[in-house]
Amino acid sequence: MDMTIDRFDYSELKSLIAINSYTKNKAGVDQAGRLVRSWMEPLGFQTQVYPRSDIGDHLHFTSAKFKGTRILLLGHLDTVFPPGTFEGFFEDDHWIYGPGVCDMKGGFYIAISALRAVQKKFGAIANIDLLLVSDEESGSDDSKRLTRQLAEDYDACLVFEAAGKNGDVVIGRKGIATYEVTIEGKAAHAGNHYQSGIDANLAAAHMIIELSKLTCLAEGTTVNAGKMQGGIGANTISPKAQLKVEARFCSGSEKARVTSAIKGLVTHNPVAGVHITIEGGVQRDVMEPNPAQMDFLAQLESIIDAPIPTERRGGVSDANVVAEMHIPTLDGLGPFGEYDHTVDERACKSSFLRRLDQVTRILSFYNQCALANRVA
Repeated sequence: MDMTIDRFDYSELKSLIAINSYTKNKAGVDQAGRLVRSWMEPLGFQTQVYPRSDIGDHLHFTSAKFKGTRILLLGHLDTVFPPGTFEGFFEDDHWIYGPGVCDMKGGFYIAISALRAVQKKFGAIANIDLLLVSDEESGSDDSKRLTRQLAEDYDACLVFEAAGKNGDVVIGRKGIATYEVTIEGKAAHAGNHYQSGIDANLAAAHMIIELSKLTCLAEGTTVNAGKMQGGIGANTISPKAQLKVEARFCSGSEKARVTSAIKGLVTHNPVAGVHITIEGGVQRDVMEPNPAQMDFLAQLESIIDAPIPTERRGGVSDANVVAEMHIPTLDGLGPFGEYDHTVDERACKSSFLRRLDQVTRILSFYNQCALANRVA
């Protein structure tokens, strides 16, 4: 089956990039979603819209279902740039530039382009669906439950975040837990009644030291108290302090160690009399390489008749959400890109061609198997 892709048209992608789809810009995210619908529905996909009031609607594009492997393609419509901060589409001989060119409008546009090639070749698409959520960049707090619910119906998942420099796909991502710590003490005049006060700032300082001790670089675990605030002024014992804390981990065992230790800090502080509350927890679970995932990767390598390089990343994505359900998941199926989340975001033109060719071959294989079961 010759499915070689030798060109890539950026004009449609340019129109998608031109729409500001900052996570909190519901109108813009929904506009981008309507554009995607205009591309997907002519291919025979049915659109299930999951309306949201404060963020963009989530969109699930579904195809016909027959016996055989069911593949979920996963992406997100939102970007991190508020209106007026980084907008427009630019290109030179080797790169395209703009918000979302690699994270991840460029990625899911590869998926759509591959589906077009598959539909053109076979006349129909089956057992391959696309889910686009609207709040990935802010942590998928709303969409995580929906993603888990829908993913139960699939045998494998391909996520279209940016590829590595050598076309690497992502087989592992750190998990992440976030916390807000509130420390309440007692105010007092720092000159006249120093000993009457209970210093929340001092308690926070001790806690930051203990949090930092939980970091284990050998295991890939980091704990960072990234923001602190507290107190009233230099002449007052601080009555209140707050910390924002992030933990990242590469394994389930490290997740258990760190999250348990953080909760334990509530009752272990040398400043007597402070009251400490900790809110938060695991935001996205760890994505760990596993045998089922490796079998899936080996099958894809067999389909494209070439090795696929792999890598692990410290950042999280919605791949974490699906992987925690023990569904074979591979991330990084988009183009190679750099400087995402900055105004220098760019994606390599040659990587679009390479990845589109690979994804088209992969989806063609599963689609052909599904259509064969239709007539069997």
